[in-house]
Amino acid sequence: MPLKSWGLRVFAALPGVLLFNNAVGLILTPQEVVESLGMAYLDGIGRSTQIGDMGSFFACTSLFIIYGALREKPQWLMAGAYLLITAAAYRVLATMLHAAEFAQVFIGVEVVAFIWLIIACRLLSSGNKV
Repeated sequence: MPLKSWGLRVFAALPGVLLFNNAVGLILTPQEVVESLGMAYLDGIGRSTQIGDMGSFFACTSLFIIYGALREKPQWLMAGAYLLITAAAYRVLATMLHAAEFAQVFIGVEVVAFIWLIIACRLLSSGNKV
C-alpha cells in the first residue's frame, strides 16, 4: 500500500481518534469528560443516560470515522460527519428555542470536523492519493 494512501487515511481518521478519546473517557473518567463539555455530572438514572447516550454518540461517531478512513469507505466517513453536523444543528436549536447558552466552541469544532470529513471523503472517493 502506498505511503500516500496511508497519509490520506490518517488525515481522514484524525477527527475519529479525537472523538474516541471522549468515548474511552466516558468509561474510565466520566466526570472529567462531562465537565470538560460544560455539564454537571448527574446522579442516578440521569448519570446512566448521560454516560450511555454520550458514550454511544462518541463511540459510534469515532468508529464510523476510523473504520471509513482505514478501509477507504467514504460512506462511513459521511455517517460520522452527519452525526457531527447534526449535533451542531441541535446546539443552535437549543440556543434559539430553549435559551441555552450559545456553545460556539463546540459548534465550531463540529463544523470544522464536518468540513474536514467532507474533504477527506472527496479525496478518498476520487482516488486522489495526496
